[in-house]
Amino acid sequence: MNHDRYDDAFIRSVLEGVSTIAIVGASANAARPSYFVMKYLAERGYRVFPVNPGQAGKEVAGLTFYGTLKDIPEPIDMVDVFRAPEHVPAVLDEVLALVPLPKVIWMQLGVRNDEAATRAEAAGMQVVMNRCPKIEYGRLSGEIGWTGVNSRTISARRPKLLGGGVQRLSISRGPQGQK
Repeated sequence: MNHDRYDDAFIRSVLEGVSTIAIVGASANAARPSYFVMKYLAERGYRVFPVNPGQAGKEVAGLTFYGTLKDIPEPIDMVDVFRAPEHVPAVLDEVLALVPLPKVIWMQLGVRNDEAATRAEAAGMQVVMNRCPKIEYGRLSGEIGWTGVNSRTISARRPKLLGGGVQRLSISRGPQGQK
């Protein structure tokens, strides 16, 4: 697969096809990008499992931190990697030891490791590199346009109100939870 560019349909299918996400390198510091990515994804209905050995057992934003991927008590659909590119092979070794195998390994903005991507794809996983699922979800749902950012997605449809609280869109363009 060409990892220099991803079609919107591919990114949408990845985000719609997962329900559990482990975030390796998640931070308990609310000023860190990994913190607001885990919080955002959890608020969008994903079951999020932050992974950080230094925070294991702590609860932040209603989410319990785990020390390793194997400590997570249920199968994981996607592993989002917030680690430097040189650490990805070790993270992938841990991912490949999981049973069942996650469907997706996602490497955050600035993280690309082509050798690890080749190994993951050979094991049957989908790979996304140098992208952020929070940004992609916001762009595909239209939420990112609320802040004046060009989402490259044009629609004449008005956002549907989702009930009380903060309005959120789903990537399927319908009310959250409906596809």
